[in-house]
Parts: sequence; structure tokens; C-alpha cells
Amino acid sequence: MLSIALSELIQIFRNRLVLVTSLIMPVAVSALFIRQHESFAKLGSLGYIAAVLVFTVGAFGLYATAVTTLAARRQNLFLKRLRSTAAGDAGILTGLLLPVTAISLVQVVVLLTVLGAVAGGPADLLLLAAAILATVIMMIGLGLATAGLTNSPEHAQVTTLPVSLGTIAVASWVGISGTEELALLKRLLPGGSATELVVNAWNGGVPVADSLLLLAPTLAWVVVAVALASRLFRWEPRR
Repeated sequence: MLSIALSELIQIFRNRLVLVTSLIMPVAVSALFIRQHESFAKLGSLGYIAAVLVFTVGAFGLYATAVTTLAARRQNLFLKRLRSTAAGDAGILTGLLLPVTAISLVQVVVLLTVLGAVAGGPADLLLLAAAILATVIMMIGLGLATAGLTNSPEHAQVTTLPVSLGTIAVASWVGISGTEELALLKRLLPGGSATELVVNAWNGGVPVADSLLLLAPTLAWVVVAVALASRLFRWEPRR
């Protein structure tokens, strides 16, 4: 697994498209929100900005890159060759996705640290960590499911748009409008409950027990995504 992960890390820094998608684009968008944090905070709150940063990295840096990576490795038959080795299916997928997951987590930590330094830190750091981990797991699951519908790296630019833009739109909707109205709908949408959890963790003022209940919808999406991935994911190109 570690040898696969090291090889994949090298490939990330050699591939300009993946490098832009996983590193430059999320950081550029996030830098805009941090620089203009006072203006964006007026729309929602600092927690809203934190949620947008998490989902910008999660959608473009993690999810889209994961789909592109898996589609590319399937197209060049690398996945098929890996299955002929001693590595198991779980080890192969973990090795391929570990580098981009680690990079995304580092990006989130750095960006939120900068936001905390310029605007004030989170009220509950542990709750924020739980929200970030749940979001990362959800985006990986959705990435595995989407990869089953993606024929090539170029095709990934199309297949990843609904989830990428959709989760960011949900994060903005929930972060700005809150959950006083249409609470059930907002929490059931992918990213909705995770956004509310990030907002609560950053802004404070909500009992921890109530906030932890928001993990359930996010983890439910993980179950749905894994179930879809088990049916849709392919190890070889379609013939």
C-alpha cells in the first residue's frame, strides 16, 4: 500500500492537470475568502467561511482529483495490473487515494489556521476536527462512486461537476441562511449537515450533543456512496 501511495504522490506532482485541480485551484479560491473574510462574514459568519474552505478543498482538491486519478489508472490498465499483485482491493484503493487525501487534509488545516489567525479561531476544535474528517470520508466515498461512471480523466471534468458544485452550493446555502427554515431538507442534502457542524464548531453557542447528531446524515451519505461504489466501480475499461 505504501509503495502504491508513494508512486501516486510522485504522479500527482508530475501531472499538471491534477496539480492545478488538487492544489492551486482550492488554495486560490480559499485565499479569496480569507482575504475578504469581513465581507463574507456579513453574509453568514466566520463559521460559514470555514465551511466553504472545507468544501472547496473537499470538492476540488479531494473529490475531483480522486475521480480523475482512478479513471486515469483504469484507462492505462494500472488498476488491472495492481490486482494481479499481492495487494488486496482495499489496499490498492487506499494506496491510490492516500496521497490526495493527505494533501487535502494538510490544505484544510493550513487554510483554517490562517483564517483563525486573521479572524479568530474556532470555539470547539475537536468538534471541528470531527466535522472535517466526516466530510473527507464522505467526499472519498462519493469519489469512488463517481469513478464508476467515469470512463477517462477527461470525462471526469464532466462527471464530477454535479457533486463538486452541488456540495459547495449546499454549503453556501446552509452557511448563509442557517437551518431555521427547511432544516430537514438542508441537513439531508450532501454536505448540509457537515456545513452546519462546521459552523457550530467555529461559532459556538450550540450544545455539543446536538451538534454531534449532525454527523449521522453525513455518515449516511458515506454508506450510500460506498453501496453505489460497490455496484458501479470497475477495475478495467469498458469494452
